[in-house]
Amino acid sequence: MATAKKKPPRLRDLKGFGPKSEEILARVDMHSVEQFLSCDGFELYAALKKTVKGTGLNSIYAILGAQQDVHWQEIARTQKYEILLRLDDMGLAPEKASKKKPAKE
Repeated sequence: MATAKKKPPRLRDLKGFGPKSEEILARVDMHSVEQFLSCDGFELYAALKKTVKGTGLNSIYAILGAQQDVHWQEIARTQKYEILLRLDDMGLAPEKASKKKPAKE
């Protein structure tokens, strides 16, 4: 008899997440697995960018990975281009290296 896969009871139990992730998500009022799995990962990332200092691309990879039950590095490897396009459409894409100020010598 096959057993049904149960949803993890806590955010920290999702693939690639832990207590720190759960703590960070609470800062944007994200408290349940059901709430997390039903939200738009990009909108959640936008909220985190506004609220949590240091939120970067690895955060969107981790969010999407946890929602898809895939390691975040696999998301980065296979979906990076599509993710960057969506972030660009949202005005959240990271600055291109050519737009950064040159380092002082």
